[in-house]
Amino acid sequence: MMAGMLRVRRSRGALSGAVLVLLGIWGALIPFIGPYFHYAYTPDRTWDMTSGRLWLEVVPGVVTLIGGGIVLISRFRPAGLFGAWLAALAGTWFAVGTLVASHWHRVPSAGIPVGGTTRVALEQAGFFFGLGIVIVFLAALVLGRLSVVAASDTAVAAAEGAETAAPAPRAEARRVQLTPAFLRRQAADDGETVGTGARSR
Repeated sequence: MMAGMLRVRRSRGALSGAVLVLLGIWGALIPFIGPYFHYAYTPDRTWDMTSGRLWLEVVPGVVTLIGGGIVLISRFRPAGLFGAWLAALAGTWFAVGTLVASHWHRVPSAGIPVGGTTRVALEQAGFFFGLGIVIVFLAALVLGRLSVVAASDTAVAAAEGAETAAPAPRAEARRVQLTPAFLRRQAADDGETVGTGARSR
């Protein structure tokens, strides 16, 4: 029963984990490839690494990718919860990192969005605020799903335990039947049976 509480079917977090991986890749790469189609923060140059891009976009993007990957492949409930918490923290930093940077100068700035009013709103949403909110939402969804032990999880664990435990008695019985002591005792019993039959005739 305890194993059933700790194990979880991989399908429980597969979709959310895959989406978190894609969002992490987006968050880490968009500052470098966005300038190709004029969707960027300053400096508006492709593959230009700055300290602001590193701490406000690359690091949370990589953390989101790692957390989503853990959720995607894990069948161990605590590991899946850990991955979801990683993604949630990274999404929170995406959402509030630029606000922290604007008030605390030890955190480098991400730059200024380029383009008109509509494009600026889309850049702010796609680079930071909107991206962070979506990541936190998916991570919270995973946390909710993995925090509840479904009846199907315990049933699957019980079935797996029965399958692994059932062959053991049969294997032990086969080992007992093949021991030399058992064979000698069987031969002695057969000899007594033959002698008894001869005397009766």
